[in-house]
Amino acid sequence: MGDMSSTKMEIELQERWPYFGPEELDALRTTLESGHWGHVSTDGAYVGEYEPRFERAFAELHSAKYGFCVANGTVALQLALEALDIGAGDEVIVPGLTWQATAGAALDVNAIPVLVDVEPDTYCIDPTAVEAAITPGTRAVIAVHLYNSLADLDRLSALCAKYGLALVEDCAHSHGSTWNDRGVGSIGEIGCFSFQSTKSLTCGEGGFCMTSREDLSLRLAALRNCGRRPAAAVDGWEPIQSGNYRLTEWQAAILWEQLARFPEQLARREDHARRLDHAFAGIDGLMPMRRRPQVTRQGMYAYVLRYSRDHFEGMPGPRFRAALSKELGIKVGPTYEPLNHSPYYQPQTKRRHRLGDQWNQIDPLRFDLPVAKHAYEEEAVVIPHEVLLSEWEDLEMIVEAVERVRDQAAHE
Repeated sequence: MGDMSSTKMEIELQERWPYFGPEELDALRTTLESGHWGHVSTDGAYVGEYEPRFERAFAELHSAKYGFCVANGTVALQLALEALDIGAGDEVIVPGLTWQATAGAALDVNAIPVLVDVEPDTYCIDPTAVEAAITPGTRAVIAVHLYNSLADLDRLSALCAKYGLALVEDCAHSHGSTWNDRGVGSIGEIGCFSFQSTKSLTCGEGGFCMTSREDLSLRLAALRNCGRRPAAAVDGWEPIQSGNYRLTEWQAAILWEQLARFPEQLARREDHARRLDHAFAGIDGLMPMRRRPQVTRQGMYAYVLRYSRDHFEGMPGPRFRAALSKELGIKVGPTYEPLNHSPYYQPQTKRRHRLGDQWNQIDPLRFDLPVAKHAYEEEAVVIPHEVLLSEWEDLEMIVEAVERVRDQAAHE
């Protein structure tokens, strides 16, 4: 591979994201000239061409019968809970290691987020911790498929069936993944996605809800569109209170063209992730995340390794990440900060959540999340998904960069 002193110069890792080309420009011009920049007419019928086309294709990709574009991923989670009639005083179990929106969506429907710890080898919600947290007030579990891992959907589905709970899938990190050849988002009652700018399928902002239950599809259709009667509703439909959570036709046009690029990108990321897993499996002190046999296709938001300072002369995790970032010329970071100490999850800063006894129950400091804490502070090494679109020869040199960092630790 050449002189290790020039490692950083030799590695050309992909950082450009997102990709676009003349196809996106043509789709935007088509939308501009059509005059149909919004989503629906007052009677709930579509007036644009891209959104319904994308909705059908994206739902089909994930094995779901119905799909709906919404304003963003946070809104998708909120509307999922509202469609399930979850509200004031209901408990919703969520992983303590996730972006704050997972728990924030429960707050925004006046439910009580109950934070539980994650599995040490996937960083996804721990089903054993879920069962221990269930009370008579529990109504739902939100399973987050985090970074490059999927939650244990078999155990979670069984638990939810046993206790009569709804299972919601937060798939913001996992576009295109399959569990036993079924798309994520179609296994729980409702699946939610984000199309925010850093996601592996993006239009800058935007979100998606999918379900295979007709009753939930009608509620979702109405909830995202000011409570209006859905076009598919039968006689006897009762109006419901909601607001405007729609996507624009501009965003749908971008999504449609991005979706055409997505299968090749998905396959390339997964192939390179598996090859990196194999390479790192032989490196003391760096462990790939566990991939369950039920995961038959793995989309991802990032490639994650677990670091052990014991094999790097005691070098602390943050210093290892900083050193590897310098070697690679890209940002290598930690996980999200656990929600019990996250600066972005502060439910008691809003008066809207001051609902009697519920006020104390939403305090995140009451939860203990040791696995999540260790992952964030010391163990996790998070590499952005777009890096996996690099040429394999460049990705292969990440292993040499790791060995260089090990040499640095030995000489400090």
